[in-house]
Amino acid sequence: MLLRLHAALFLLAGVLAAAPALAQDEYVVDLSQIDPGALLASAGDVLMRAPDTAIDDLFQATHAAAQSPRDAKILCTLFDPHADRSFEALAATANRLGADSRERFAIALANIAAGGLQNPRQPYDAAAAKQTLKSAGVTAMLLHDDFLVGMTAEGNDVAARDARCRSFGWMLDALKDVPAAQRVAATRLMLNEGLAQLGPR
Repeated sequence: MLLRLHAALFLLAGVLAAAPALAQDEYVVDLSQIDPGALLASAGDVLMRAPDTAIDDLFQATHAAAQSPRDAKILCTLFDPHADRSFEALAATANRLGADSRERFAIALANIAAGGLQNPRQPYDAAAAKQTLKSAGVTAMLLHDDFLVGMTAEGNDVAARDARCRSFGWMLDALKDVPAAQRVAATRLMLNEGLAQLGPR
């Protein structure tokens, strides 16, 4: 197991490799050399084992990228309820982002992968995370009249996608201001389940 861990961590250097086909100062997230088994085969398991600091780095990378309309549209697809949020999907999405956003994501994903290999599952209160997410939704709703419209928008037409994405950005803005421990728990929940937890019950 120890040899497998060392080998996997060595291969994680590939995650931060510069892509030869791109400008030399650009990052690309390349998981092709990493044994999926070494990443515990499950993005959810990796996310639950990664330390809070690594998860918060991913949140900060997501929030920063969402300030760009182009990158925001790319990121929004990850948080639809039925979206693929496997580790490979996260990496593929990151590689579609602009150079600055891609670099932040590459570093965050590498730290999450390394932490997921080395750490036990982290303490996690799903009910508290759900409440934090809903509270942030209330904050966003009070600040933005169209927030709820976007969160409940259905369909795959441009207008519905844009409305959902706009509300997603407002949600991230609200989460940025909550205490770090709560923000991390809410981020784990979103990565596991998307924004379905905000839907009507």
